[in-house]
Amino acid sequence: MKKSKAFIKIPGGTMKLLILKPSKRKEKGAGLLWIHGGGYITGMASMVYMSRAKNLVDQFGITVISPEYRLSHEAPYPYPLLDCYEALLYMKEHADELNIRSDQLMVGGESAGGGLTAALCLYARDQKQVNIAAQFPLYPMIDDRDTESSRNNHAPVWNTKRNHFAWNKYLKNLKDEIPSYAAPARETDYRNLPPCYTFVGDIEPFYCETLTYVENLKLAGVDAEVDIYPNCFHAFDMLMPWKKVSRQAACKFEKRFQKALQTCFNPQTK
Repeated sequence: MKKSKAFIKIPGGTMKLLILKPSKRKEKGAGLLWIHGGGYITGMASMVYMSRAKNLVDQFGITVISPEYRLSHEAPYPYPLLDCYEALLYMKEHADELNIRSDQLMVGGESAGGGLTAALCLYARDQKQVNIAAQFPLYPMIDDRDTESSRNNHAPVWNTKRNHFAWNKYLKNLKDEIPSYAAPARETDYRNLPPCYTFVGDIEPFYCETLTYVENLKLAGVDAEVDIYPNCFHAFDMLMPWKKVSRQAACKFEKRFQKALQTCFNPQTK
């Protein structure tokens, strides 16, 4: 695996991108923008090294880009989304030098990174500047409202109290209506979004919103799949990678990703 960095312009400054490329590949491969989690309040681009995306580089010959987007204590919504959109545009505009197929630009991430994945798919669809081929929002943070699973949740790692705190920080500049680019669960039109794969544990806060997101995509005619892991808490696969269930989740994710490489294409029109 080859590792490098790039710095791109964003409103008010620059943003670092971590770039992971396969050690041996001559032909172009897919490009995957992988967005780190942390509830919009913490986290860093280097979390890609413990993510589901890392193993895809040498296994499937893809290029992974991880953006160091601004966090909500410094720049709440919409800045994290706009930062990630700039990273997506960079991936499109520099596809040749990155050895990326322009018709296989994909997006994924965990938790808040999954939320930004879903938001980015909505935003890119509506902006019509870049076409996304597939999305992988793992246990995404997409609903600022309490759901059956996020209400009174006391599971390890992420719970109701932390969820309320994180959403308040991320949305603090919004006084009235919350847009779906901030909380994608509020979207009412899921048509023309990229095919989706995700997984989630059934005791974590984001269980219900993950399943609802997948169901809404299906109702809109979008190919979408979810795997559910009983008695698993938030980010179990990253925090306990040695567990049998985590290895199972990683294996299923890689199989779904391989399927996407074979079936998901979305050529750029500009």
